[in-house]
Amino acid sequence: MSLSMAESGYLPSEKFDDDGRIKRTGNWKSATAHIITAVIGSGVLSLAWCFAQLGWIAGSITLALFSVITMFNSILLTDCYRSPDPVTGTRNYTYMDAVKANLGALQYKVCGIAQYGVLAGITIGYTTTTAISMAAINKSNCFHKHGHNADCRVKNSMFMVIFAVIQIILSQVPNFHKLSPISIVAAIMSFSYSLIGIGLSVAKIAEDGIGKTSLTGMPVGPNFSGMEKMWRTFSALGDVAFAYSFCFVLIEIQDTLKSSPPENKQMKKATITGITASTVFYMMCGVLGYAAFGNDAPGNFLTGFGFYDPFWLVDIANICIVVHLLGAYQVLAQPLFGFVETYSKQKWPQNKLITKEFSLCGYDINMFRFAWRSTYVIVTTIIAMIFPFFNDFVGLLGACTFWPLSVYFPIEMYIAQTRIRKYSFTWNWMQILSLACLIVSLLAAIGSTHGLITSVQSFKPFQSES
Repeated sequence: MSLSMAESGYLPSEKFDDDGRIKRTGNWKSATAHIITAVIGSGVLSLAWCFAQLGWIAGSITLALFSVITMFNSILLTDCYRSPDPVTGTRNYTYMDAVKANLGALQYKVCGIAQYGVLAGITIGYTTTTAISMAAINKSNCFHKHGHNADCRVKNSMFMVIFAVIQIILSQVPNFHKLSPISIVAAIMSFSYSLIGIGLSVAKIAEDGIGKTSLTGMPVGPNFSGMEKMWRTFSALGDVAFAYSFCFVLIEIQDTLKSSPPENKQMKKATITGITASTVFYMMCGVLGYAAFGNDAPGNFLTGFGFYDPFWLVDIANICIVVHLLGAYQVLAQPLFGFVETYSKQKWPQNKLITKEFSLCGYDINMFRFAWRSTYVIVTTIIAMIFPFFNDFVGLLGACTFWPLSVYFPIEMYIAQTRIRKYSFTWNWMQILSLACLIVSLLAAIGSTHGLITSVQSFKPFQSES
């Protein structure tokens, strides 16, 4: 951890912050862009399917509850950026640093396993989702040219390789502080394809009327057992949880903010704005998508070809998804990149391969950074080729992410930092909230795991088609 300016014998200047690092220049608007980029991801594409499993009542309540819980815990987490005082304390540069400062070394290690495991999983999921959107562009043009009944299937592996090549280039951005332009573009793209999906849903409803919907979702019948209904309901809970997953990069986003006004105040404003905007879009996508397709809503409503025309608008929507996920991949991968590189520099400070930077055409290049990040992208791409399952994979990631990183650690850190008395009223209801979220996460994980097992039984690696 860096020494403060006072500890190191230097005074703050206009170029440096109180911790001796280059002065941060982010504000609540750039933080909001980062949040929207991280939150409105591929999860929005499955919300119509979630409503088809949960129905009007449970679907709407689930979205609202996850929104409120995520916002509440995120606000708690903003006060943990500095310790012990949320305004004048020592900075925690990463989510793991905050856990270590407030909860100790053991939970720091547990958090690291959870956080970086989930971040790796999400980048795998984004690789799959981007390939499906690229394939959807190809299929949309094929259907337009040859008719809706044409065989327009295409293998996803080629598109995953294209995505990987672009990510290897983008991964050379040195750190989170340099990502603001990418995040702003990605946030615009996420709004764009969400709006297109909403517009297409409205058009379908206007043309064909509201699909076959119900208060409780897809009904049990001869071709749909009660057991299958239960598994899908659990998986849908995981999908919604995934749609709101971003707490594990909140501290890293907060570390980009300038110190005046206080970072926690700026971050609370960004969090409320970002999650509120995301929830409005989520509700519209889920409600209108379910109204348009009814109980037959596809798992991904922009690539499942509920919409064929206008084909060019479907193409634009999928291009926006691709561009957005190119940026979102970086927002979520940078904490993992930074952790490995910081650890390596501390472990082998004399190794020039790890520490030396050289300039090439105005860009700073580090050989270790290039090799490690490129290897990471290649490995995650290969895993995505082996397990390209959208809904169940998204649900499992949401289940694994939601309770530990979005609920348990924020609550426990806040309790520790504010010294809330054990068994007091506040302590009790926070523990009840945590336990309830744990149960939901376990149910979602069970449902998604069952779906993955079912999918794997009839799947051949590297042969996925869209």
